[in-house]
Amino acid sequence: MVLIKTQRDSLLAPLQSVSGIVEKKHTLPILSNVLLEKHGDRLTLLATDIEIQITTSTPVASNEGDGAVTVGARKLQDILRSLPDSAEVSLNLEEKRLQVKAGKSRFNLQTLPAEDFPRMALADGEIHKIVVTQKQFRRLLAQTQFAMAAQDVRYYLNGLLILAEGNELRTVATDGHRLAYASMQLEGDTDLPRQEMILPRKTVLELSRLLADSDELLQIELTSNQIRFQFGNINLVSKLIDGKFPDYERVIPAALKNFVTLNRAALLQSMVRAAILTNEKFRGVRLVLTPGSLKIIAANAEQEEAQEEIEVEYVGDAIDVGFNVGYLLDVLNNSSAESIEWGFNDANSSALLTIPGNERFKYVVMPMRI
Repeated sequence: MVLIKTQRDSLLAPLQSVSGIVEKKHTLPILSNVLLEKHGDRLTLLATDIEIQITTSTPVASNEGDGAVTVGARKLQDILRSLPDSAEVSLNLEEKRLQVKAGKSRFNLQTLPAEDFPRMALADGEIHKIVVTQKQFRRLLAQTQFAMAAQDVRYYLNGLLILAEGNELRTVATDGHRLAYASMQLEGDTDLPRQEMILPRKTVLELSRLLADSDELLQIELTSNQIRFQFGNINLVSKLIDGKFPDYERVIPAALKNFVTLNRAALLQSMVRAAILTNEKFRGVRLVLTPGSLKIIAANAEQEEAQEEIEVEYVGDAIDVGFNVGYLLDVLNNSSAESIEWGFNDANSSALLTIPGNERFKYVVMPMRI
C-alpha cells in the first residue's frame, strides 16, 4: 500500500518540527517513533514524550487509500536528510515494514501499530486564550529562558514561569543565583484572570526552536494543568510543572543607590576576553568601578590574569564586586539593546541589570566571593 508520494523537503520539514522532542532511548520503544496518518491529501505527523505532544500536517499527493503507522523518527529523518534536495520520496506500507523509496535508493524500516501510539488527552474545563505574534513571544522567551535551572532538585526551577493577568503577559526564570524577568502588554481589551503556570524546560527550548521571528500569529490556550500553542501548521501541547514558583517580586531589589550605564557591545567584548582566564570551575570576574572607570579582572589557579578597562560616566560610590562571568555573558548575549544599566548598593547585595527607558526587562544577579 502506497502511503504517500511527495518531495523530500515537504516531508522533511514537518518531520523536523515534531521530532525534536523524541528521545533517542526510551523505556517505551513506541515513543522513539513518529505517528504518520494520511487522510485524503493531508499527512499528519505526531510525536510525544508523554509530557509534550507536537502535531503538524502537510499536503501530499492524494492517491488511493488512507492509512496510519508509526516509524522511528530519527532514522526516517536521517534518511530524508541524506537524500538529494530535489528527490521525490514515496512511503510504502507493506506488512509490518515501511519502505522509503527515492530514485534507486530503498530503505525498509520497522513499524509499530498506530493504534498503540499514546496521545495526550486534552484537558477540558475553562480555557483562556491569548493571541500574540510569534516574534513577540519568542523575544519574551529569549529574554528569560537562559536563567532557568537545568537539573535542580527544586524541580519548579527547571522551567519558566508564565504569568498572565489583565492585559499583561510575563515570563520569569531563576536558578537561585540569578533571575530574569520580561513582560509585554497584550493588545485589545484583554482582561485575563491571574494565572501562573510553570512550563517545563524542554517545552521552552522546543518553542524557541520552532517559533519564527515573524509577525504571524501564535495562539496560546491556558487550562488548569496544560498549555497549548498553535502557530503555522504546528500544534504543541504541554503539561505544566506542578509546584510553587518563588516570589520573584521579593528578589528584585526595590531601592538601589548607585547606577552606571554601559555600552552593551563594549561590555560584552571585554567580558568575553576576560573570561578566557577565569577559573574553569567558578568562572569568577571582579568588577572594580570607580568614578570614570570600570575594570574587569579575571585570574585563575595558574596565576594568570586578565584585565580590561572601560571608560564610564560615573560619579557614585566605588565598588569591588565578584560575579560569575557566565551569568553576565548570558544576559549581554540575549539582549539587543544598545545600553545596559547596572544598579547596585554594595558588594554583598544583588545587582540589577536593566535596559535604560525599558521597565519591561529586569535581570538580578547575586555577587560571588573571589
